Amino acid sequence: MDNFILSVGVIFTALVAGSVLGYYTRQTIARKRAGTIEAKLNKLISDAKTAAKEILLKAQEKANKTIEESKGEERQRQLHWARAEERLERKERNTEEKGNEVEKRYSELKLKVQKVRKIKDDLEKAQEEHIKALEKVANLSQKEAEKELLKLAEKEHSQVLLERIQKLKVEGQEELNKKAQEIIGLAIQRYASSVAAEITTTTVNLPNDELKGRIIGKEGRNIKTLERLTGVEVLVDDTPGAVVVSAFDPIRRQIAKIVLDKLLFDGRIQPARIEEAVEKAKEEIGQKIQEAGEAAVYDAGIVGLDPKLVKLLGRLRFRTSYGQNVLLHSLEVAHLGAAIAGELGADASVVKKAGLLHDIGKAIDHEVQGSHTEIGRNILKKFNVDERVIEAMQAHHEEYPYETLESIIVQAADAISGVRPGARKDTLEAYLKRLEELENVANSFSGIEKSYAIQAGREIRIFVKPEEVDDFGAYKLAKEIANKIHDDLRYPGEIKVNVIRETRVVEYAR
Repeated sequence: MDNFILSVGVIFTALVAGSVLGYYTRQTIARKRAGTIEAKLNKLISDAKTAAKEILLKAQEKANKTIEESKGEERQRQLHWARAEERLERKERNTEEKGNEVEKRYSELKLKVQKVRKIKDDLEKAQEEHIKALEKVANLSQKEAEKELLKLAEKEHSQVLLERIQKLKVEGQEELNKKAQEIIGLAIQRYASSVAAEITTTTVNLPNDELKGRIIGKEGRNIKTLERLTGVEVLVDDTPGAVVVSAFDPIRRQIAKIVLDKLLFDGRIQPARIEEAVEKAKEEIGQKIQEAGEAAVYDAGIVGLDPKLVKLLGRLRFRTSYGQNVLLHSLEVAHLGAAIAGELGADASVVKKAGLLHDIGKAIDHEVQGSHTEIGRNILKKFNVDERVIEAMQAHHEEYPYETLESIIVQAADAISGVRPGARKDTLEAYLKRLEELENVANSFSGIEKSYAIQAGREIRIFVKPEEVDDFGAYKLAKEIANKIHDDLRYPGEIKVNVIRETRVVEYAR
């Protein structure tokens, strides 16, 4: 037991001694390590101080260098400004000297101008005095003397003047005619197309005459229904194999023709069927109008037109003027005008569009008040058509002045298309009225013996009284009659005024 206690005491004593020894050992090791770290820190601080000194020295050297450079730049800048200031001073002195010289020259010129004005005034006064002296000597004023001289010259040289005028007229007219014929001939060669004539009746062919009774219907119900719905007159007479549809409106005639063709093909002809066929025919006509407008625009090579404007253009397919189809006439004017514009160096695209649209007002002139030219202008403005096109189309009947070369070309192309042989068919009443108006215009002048309108109204042949009108007066009379016809009458194309002066001397031998 004692031994156990002793052993425990020894062990405890050893443990305590070991703990104390370990503690002092760790303290010693820690102090050694701390000394090592402190030494390292001191070294780092010493190195940092040395590096800082070097950096400060370098910074100081760089700052000194920068200061020296700035001082040099400042000296250069001061030298530059000094030179610039010197140049400005020299320029100011030169400008002042030049200004003084200009003022001096201006003063000299002013004096010279005053002297010239004085000389001019003196000359005018001297001229007035000279004229007054001449008038006093001649007992005539200056205007009276001029009239006398002109009268004397005209009297003495009237024959020479007449010959000169005739020569110039013939030479100029021949040259102009030759050039015009070349241009028009080339244009017509480039575009040659027939213009179908539309009249006030349309013929519908029948397979046999038995169908005429079915078209009339019981108590005339079928034909009355057709006439009421389409607004036409259907003429069923003894003409074999045909009935005639008569109406002033070509669209109505075309609708009636389509209806009859459909009914004859179907075989069922009765009022209810007629009403159905009329509605379908109207839709078909609307489609044909659209297709006609699109075909015309395509044929003319024009793009960018509003679809509504194209449809209005298509309505001209069923409109005529003097028997001439207006849509085909407009297309012809577009092609002819473009060809002429190409020869004369004008804008062919503007002429072509204006030529195609120049009669667009005729599509609705029966619905809107005013001339077709004015209606057409309003339509083109509504659809925002180029102003150059409007200016070119509005003068084709001379209701507006010719503002551009293109407007003259459109008018010329319109006249060519209208007056060429076979293009138009005038009515007998209009024909006789035009001839009578031409002869009345010619007979309204003094010195006229007889006048005859010939060549379908394209020429007026006038015989003058030789004792009242001389050769020179005949020339002036022709010009006056032509101007009066131009101002007072409406006519397609050109009218030739032919004044004839004939002197006959009769003597008898006995």
